[in-house]
Amino acid sequence: MDRITALIVFAETAKRGSITAAAEHLGLSRAMASRYIALMEEWTGSRLLHRTTRKLSLTVAGEQALLLCQEIRTLVDGLTAMGPGITAVPRGKLKVTADALLAECCLTGMLIDFLQIYPEIEVNLQVTGRSLDLAEEGIDLAIRIAATLAPALYARHLGYCSSVLCASKAYLDKQGTPGSLRELQDHNCLTYSCFGHAWRFHHENEVIDLPVTGSISTNEAAILLKAVKMGGGMAVLPLFAVQEEIAAGRLVRLLPEYEPDRLAVSAVYLTQKKMPQAQRVLIDYLVKHLRLP
Repeated sequence: MDRITALIVFAETAKRGSITAAAEHLGLSRAMASRYIALMEEWTGSRLLHRTTRKLSLTVAGEQALLLCQEIRTLVDGLTAMGPGITAVPRGKLKVTADALLAECCLTGMLIDFLQIYPEIEVNLQVTGRSLDLAEEGIDLAIRIAATLAPALYARHLGYCSSVLCASKAYLDKQGTPGSLRELQDHNCLTYSCFGHAWRFHHENEVIDLPVTGSISTNEAAILLKAVKMGGGMAVLPLFAVQEEIAAGRLVRLLPEYEPDRLAVSAVYLTQKKMPQAQRVLIDYLVKHLRLP
């Protein structure tokens, strides 16, 4: 039998002065309530109640047990209140990771808005160009842009990241503007090392894998963007990171009829069981509010 239920039955019996009244309040039969009282006495090794024909009263051991029962019920109520949907105000610390471009262009502003809604939550945002081991690094949530995810992880889909091929006007004035995919092989193509030295494009119903070469390869997209803006070459970059630069004329979109791969954006975490409410509301907020061009 459940000891937690037993101490609740005992505390209610002491409060109401009757096993019958406690049983009715808790939705139990009198026989079941009596069995729980017997369990409490067996558990403590002491008689807890004086039973007479008129009323029940606590023994000295019963009075001591009641104080402990009240403390345990307070702890149980506190643990219950940690469950999803029960705590009125989500609170706690969350460790979140994302790459630098996504964090700077999209997530920082969203997190500021989110934390104004949930002021009892604290976010430790870890910016990195590599995929961290969530368990080893103690990460609650990773926002990842990737074609595939590790099968052991759970994920919520947040959208898709579109990319564009672009270069600075200064670079194109000096090196010329390519008019075809083949001409890209005559240019300095800066690459993201995680994807290797080849770009994949979609044109109508055709998929084209194009080997490219260049003077810089890096695992951090923010470095590629800075190098492109400085005139160091051309690169495939997320549209969310370059759309303002393109609109202002500082960068030029190249070969728009050829579309680079779109990659899924996901909120990734280790487990769905006993997820902290703070983590749950952040994921729900990202699903609702993250909008990528």
